[in-house]
Amino acid sequence: MTCPPFDLRDYYFKDLAENERRLTEVHVKTCAHCREELERLRGTETALLTLPDEEIPQRIGFVSDAVFQPSAFRRGWDALWGSAARLGFVSAAMLSAALVVFSLSRPAPQAAAQVPAVTRVALETEVSQRVNDAVAKAVAASEARQVRQTRELLAASDKQHALETQAMMVRVQEYLDVEKKHLNTLILASNGVGSANEDPR
Repeated sequence: MTCPPFDLRDYYFKDLAENERRLTEVHVKTCAHCREELERLRGTETALLTLPDEEIPQRIGFVSDAVFQPSAFRRGWDALWGSAARLGFVSAAMLSAALVVFSLSRPAPQAAAQVPAVTRVALETEVSQRVNDAVAKAVAASEARQVRQTRELLAASDKQHALETQAMMVRVQEYLDVEKKHLNTLILASNGVGSANEDPR
C-alpha cells in the first residue's frame, strides 16, 4: 500500500525528480506502511538477483532436421499419390470399373404394358366427375357463405337504421318540447300585457 502522492516503485528505481525524492524520503520515515512496502521491493529485487542466469538456446530446430522427416509409409503414400499422372490414371480406372459393374448388375428394361383404352376412358370419366363434384361443392359453399354475409349485413344495416331513426325521433321530440315551452312563454307574456292594458286605473 502506498500513500496517494508517493510512488515507492519510482522512488526505489530512482525515477523521481529531486524534490519528489526528498518528499518521499521524509514520508517513508513517518509512514509504517510505506516502509514495509519499500522493504518488500528490496526483498523482491534481492530474490531476483539470486536466481541463476539461464543460457539462451544456440540453435532452433528446422523443418529440414531428421526429426521432422515423414515416416517410410508416408513417403511411399506421397510417392504413389503425389503424381498427377498416376492420380488421373487411377481415377479413370476406378470410374471404368464402376461403369462395368453397374452395367452388368442392372436388370434388363421391360417393355411397358399399354393401358387398355377402356380403362383410360373410365379413369378420365371418374376424374372428370370428381372434379365437377368438387367444383359444385365449392360453388355451393361460396354461395351459402355469400348469402349468410348478405343477411348479416342487412341485419346490421336495419339495426343501424333503427338506431338512427330512434335518435332522430328523440331530437324531434326535444325540438318540439323547446318550441312548446317557447310558445307557452309567449302566450303568458301576451296575457300579462293584455291584462295590464285592461287595468281600469
